[in-house]
Amino acid sequence: MNALYGEAENSHRASIGLPPVDNVRDYVFTGRPWLAADPILCPWQEPSDLDVVQTGAWILPDERPLPEELAAFLDAGTPPVYVGFGSMPMRASADVAQVAVEAIRAHGRRVLVARGWADLALVDDRDDCFAVGEVNHQALFGRVAAVVHHGGAGTTTTAALAGAPQVVVPQIADQPYWAGRVAELGIGAAHDGPTPTFDSLSAALSTALTPETRARARAVAGEVRTDGAMVAAKLLLDAVFGPQSAGNAE
Repeated sequence: MNALYGEAENSHRASIGLPPVDNVRDYVFTGRPWLAADPILCPWQEPSDLDVVQTGAWILPDERPLPEELAAFLDAGTPPVYVGFGSMPMRASADVAQVAVEAIRAHGRRVLVARGWADLALVDDRDDCFAVGEVNHQALFGRVAAVVHHGGAGTTTTAALAGAPQVVVPQIADQPYWAGRVAELGIGAAHDGPTPTFDSLSAALSTALTPETRARARAVAGEVRTDGAMVAAKLLLDAVFGPQSAGNAE
């Protein structure tokens, strides 16, 4: 934790006149942590010796428009299936792109490939595929048939808010948990393992692309909280200045 976050944490603290912290983990993991995750997607499991405050996910509106070329691709046909793995490098990423494109095409769908850290790329020059870099997921995910991704907390939550069916191909850390929750909620499929094959991804897409899964994804979207950042901000103001200041800030 110190190696990953210590320099950034302490540089920010120094910029506002606060002393450095020696142990980032102990500083962060207090006896009363705030859980910045949605209670529908990530319900806190009681009992616990921690006094957990679940605020909901901390989401700020993204007002960026979609690139013109991407918007034109979306307008030109049926909603595509998005595939991207964010900050996951992905082993044999060229093979992953090939597998994903072939599996999605086998379902009769267009393909939207997000390059990400895996540097996914188009596998040919057919006009049913389009590649994007950094893009506004809040604006995009409501316009796709499904989202194939790595299961990061942010991507899972954004897709859930958009009512987009999901296929989670978990790679590390908490991602298998999110894959499991997507499957348990009926809003998509959890891929078994980090390396998709044509058959395994095709099977997961068969679940995600059903009308029943889409209907369930849309229903859950209406239950996901959008006020988590505001809840956390009020809690912080309460802690520093007392309850009155939080009410005034609203």
